[in-house]
Amino acid sequence: QINFVACQLFALLAAFWFRIYLGPSHASSAVRHAFATLFGIYFAVFCFGWYSIHLFVLVMMNYGIMNMASIPNIHRYSFVVAMGYLTLCHISRIYIFHYGILTTDFSGPLMIITQKITTLACQLHDGIGRQAEELTAEQNRLAVKTRPSLLEYLSYLLNFMSIIAGPCSNYKDYIAFIEGRHVHMKLLEVNWKQKGYDRLPDPSPTGAVMYKLCITLVSLILFLTLTKNFPMVYIIDNEFLDKTPFLSRLGYLYVVTQAAKPKYYFAWTLADAVNNAAGYGFSGVDEKGVFHWDLLSNLNIWNIETATSFKMYIENWNIQTAAWLKRVCYDRAPWYPTALTFILSALWHGIYPGYYFTFLTGILITLAARAVRNNCRHYFLSSVPLKIAYDVVTWVVTQLAVCYT
Repeated sequence: QINFVACQLFALLAAFWFRIYLGPSHASSAVRHAFATLFGIYFAVFCFGWYSIHLFVLVMMNYGIMNMASIPNIHRYSFVVAMGYLTLCHISRIYIFHYGILTTDFSGPLMIITQKITTLACQLHDGIGRQAEELTAEQNRLAVKTRPSLLEYLSYLLNFMSIIAGPCSNYKDYIAFIEGRHVHMKLLEVNWKQKGYDRLPDPSPTGAVMYKLCITLVSLILFLTLTKNFPMVYIIDNEFLDKTPFLSRLGYLYVVTQAAKPKYYFAWTLADAVNNAAGYGFSGVDEKGVFHWDLLSNLNIWNIETATSFKMYIENWNIQTAAWLKRVCYDRAPWYPTALTFILSALWHGIYPGYYFTFLTGILITLAARAVRNNCRHYFLSSVPLKIAYDVVTWVVTQLAVCYT
């Protein structure tokens, strides 16, 4: 954990330096790719030691697939190899080594790289192997028309901004960032002359980075405070299980679930801030002319804590993973897309039985919530009190569902 935080804080400083001294106007794309890759490899070796070899083996295996496999099958081969290797590492880490690996858990970065490998393979298949009329609007926008070079490929998968904690991003967005087109692509969607600007502005990510660093600090304080006072291991204490009433146990389960969330808020928001500090993550401008840096954001804390449906909750929790599941599975599944997407999510997370219990149960929760929303919600919108009552009930049910899973 110390290695993780140290690497991310050093990555934050390196990101500022990267944006100021190796910006597109000061360095070529090749230099920016090389710097991002070399620093990413260094961070991986520093954090994970010799176990980082798993990251490099998977990356090079799939680079071979990307260059040798036929385009109609490139996404299938890449998916099978990446997910298969990840699953083998999950099994060996837990059931063979029995957590005896004395280093930071390398499976997290391997999971992110698996997302990136399969994302690029699917988008390359869309760009070269399918006709434009066969694609959705999003698939057409993100389709990759040419195979990347080795340097571009390594930079996309191993760059220092996302090697430790992600998030997964689209290949075209990353290449546009390296080449200096990322911000202008978003700004060109706005008619700046009507807003009184003579030329395209140059938005700075500093304000967004400072705001996100404040969130990480608050999250860290909450996590250290709450987990100390409400330890999660207490929920399996024999005396607690035997003598505590069911409702009290359920209430304590809710509290420890809330106490565990700030750990993820800290890690994901800090990773988002690292990318923003490098100049990556600009998502556009709203109708008020406010610049937004949430292209790579992995969570929306307000929407999580006020979610009134399981769907709303999972859409705002680990956002980039949900987007990956949608792009590589839900949008491409020939049948039962909801079930297959939840199964893939369980397989990607690991091989604990609890993961499969969680996500297979999530199928039923999602389908039930969808039926309630479609068939019953309009009855509660006839008056404000009924709507408030509906929102309160669905919020309570959602929180219980999250604790249950």
